[in-house]
Amino acid sequence: MCPYSFDVPGGVQNHVHDLAETLIGLGHTVSVLAPADDEAPHPPYLVSAGRAVPVKWNGSVARLSFGPLSAARVRRWLAAGRFDVLHVHEPVSPSLSLLAVLSARGPVVATFHTAMTRSRTMAAAQGLLQIVLERITGRIAVSALARKVQVEHLGGDAVEIPNGVAVDRFARAEPLPGWPGECGPGTGGTIGFLGRFTEPRKGFRVLLSAFTEVALRRPGLRLLVAGPGDPGEMLADVPAAVRDRIVFLGLISREDTARMLRSVHLYAAPNIGGESFGMILTEAMAAGTPVVASDMDAFRRVLDGGKAGALFPTGDAKALAATIEGLLDDPARREELAARAREVVAGYDWPVIAGRVLEVYAAAIEAASGTVIYEELPHRA
Repeated sequence: MCPYSFDVPGGVQNHVHDLAETLIGLGHTVSVLAPADDEAPHPPYLVSAGRAVPVKWNGSVARLSFGPLSAARVRRWLAAGRFDVLHVHEPVSPSLSLLAVLSARGPVVATFHTAMTRSRTMAAAQGLLQIVLERITGRIAVSALARKVQVEHLGGDAVEIPNGVAVDRFARAEPLPGWPGECGPGTGGTIGFLGRFTEPRKGFRVLLSAFTEVALRRPGLRLLVAGPGDPGEMLADVPAAVRDRIVFLGLISREDTARMLRSVHLYAAPNIGGESFGMILTEAMAAGTPVVASDMDAFRRVLDGGKAGALFPTGDAKALAATIEGLLDDPARREELAARAREVVAGYDWPVIAGRVLEVYAAAIEAASGTVIYEELPHRA
């Protein structure tokens, strides 16, 4: 059960997509229910729950489905599927996942992605959330921060299983035509950024400031940006000579994401908050691209404390500029970071992660032995 629109790229959507395809490859039968445009092409295992609406959630804007019609679709899907286990993602968001848990009558596994602490919305809905949490048989948290929320705010614990990455797909991707270009001492080089660059917590303005500083003294330096949003306002204060060296690809496909990450000399993650894991980091690591990232706890954990990627003080544009310039002038250091990243990211490869998820499924099924997760619907439904 994916709570967010499958038509809009995002960390949870990518997680559900890759886990589903890995499980299918291992011989399991998988069905995914998610908000989606009924007219758009989708993988055969996806069942559309109809279009979603944008909702402000956890410092971002999520596209969710909720309400009586969505609840009816959830019940029909559960009744038709007669699944051995129901796996929901982000069950405390006002979404299909919450509705599915309320309709389930058997083993339910829930994955918690965000590190959001109690909010006013959660406090107001505490009674409903308690019912939801009591119906969950097994809990997974994608990071230590997400697990901390379970322990301190939602009453319970969770198995920590990180987001996976299709290592081979990223490692074998071909760079985009004309990229990454030359990178020599004091000149050239390409920096990459992928995400919703207009969203403050992604820290794109920090990167833009750092890039401008370095580009003014480093001829040929380029910034390759992918993700949804209008770049006009973001570039208003950037000098024209630098502005011409920033290329926006817009929203790109999953295949082109891998190609984009293979098209840069460095990947920058300047996020300033709200991150519990950092999936884009593991994708860049799998692509063999050295990473420079904010020194946030979640990022530090993924980057092996700075051994698998360079860290800079969160929000410090000047420190980011110095780190970028130093790495571009030191190919041996970039290769050292990339080599350690390849070792680290092997532990995030999807077959490895899926095996750990299957262990949670087995435990949940055993704990709820003799039940099925569907409910019979009235004849009129």
